[in-house]
Amino acid sequence: MNNKIRTLIAMAVPVLAFALAPSAAKAQSYTGNYPVAVTEVKAGIAGTIPGGNVNFCLELTDNGDYGRPHSGTATLGDYEGGTLTGGEFYVLGNMIFVNFAISSDNGETVGLVLFAPASNGKIGTGIFGDTGGVPSSGLAKVGAKGGC
Repeated sequence: MNNKIRTLIAMAVPVLAFALAPSAAKAQSYTGNYPVAVTEVKAGIAGTIPGGNVNFCLELTDNGDYGRPHSGTATLGDYEGGTLTGGEFYVLGNMIFVNFAISSDNGETVGLVLFAPASNGKIGTGIFGDTGGVPSSGLAKVGAKGGC
């Protein structure tokens, strides 16, 4: 009987330790799509009416390709009637930075960025901005993963 209890304890302790210990295996991925509602726009984002609202679908592929455990490619659906590709994102600490470099009408490259709090695969409300042409910014409310 004593040997059976010792064996059971010997098997249970490592399983319990693994279950309770923080690990990369438990970390949530940011892969998926997220609805983004941009409000309180000042100066207009990419052809929208100044002060108007705009909605996008942000799609992330979290594969560590950009040198951080949570980083990868990004696309932005519903951008000027199409999909904007070629973006990248990085999670540093508890913040996410999403960046797109796009060409403006006059040939200069401009940036489209999202900066927001992020934790456990969830993205909070942050700032969405267009850094070129007519610089603009708005409040970006990011919805739940899989929402678009």
